[in-house]
Amino acid sequence: MLELTMASVAEAEEGATAGMLMADAPSEPGAVLCVGRDRNVCRLAPPDGWLFVSRVHLEFRCGPDGLWTVTWLHGSQAEPSSDVQVVADGAAQAMPYGGYWRIPAGGSGEVVIHDRLAARSVNVGFYHEP
Repeated sequence: MLELTMASVAEAEEGATAGMLMADAPSEPGAVLCVGRDRNVCRLAPPDGWLFVSRVHLEFRCGPDGLWTVTWLHGSQAEPSSDVQVVADGAAQAMPYGGYWRIPAGGSGEVVIHDRLAARSVNVGFYHEP
């Protein structure tokens, strides 16, 4: 099972958990959870008007081995209007545009989408139940 929580944080609300949303999916090959503005496709969506998040920004996908990866999908622009970081095991690392990161069994942390033009972010916490 992969469990996700999402909080949207703006400068005026820093430190507050605004708009907490949750989603989960069983660790079955081919299972997918998406984060982005397109509410028809994505289980977790930021507030309206947060255009630094793509229509489908992050894709969490379960592989044939039951392990999950998170991918920062390419949007419609050549250059993104956000930066993405993975924070896990006490360390933060930048995720390249179009890149992915493998979530270990029992792994937890968060993926943070930072707006390049404003002090706001979308924080997606994850926990992969072993």
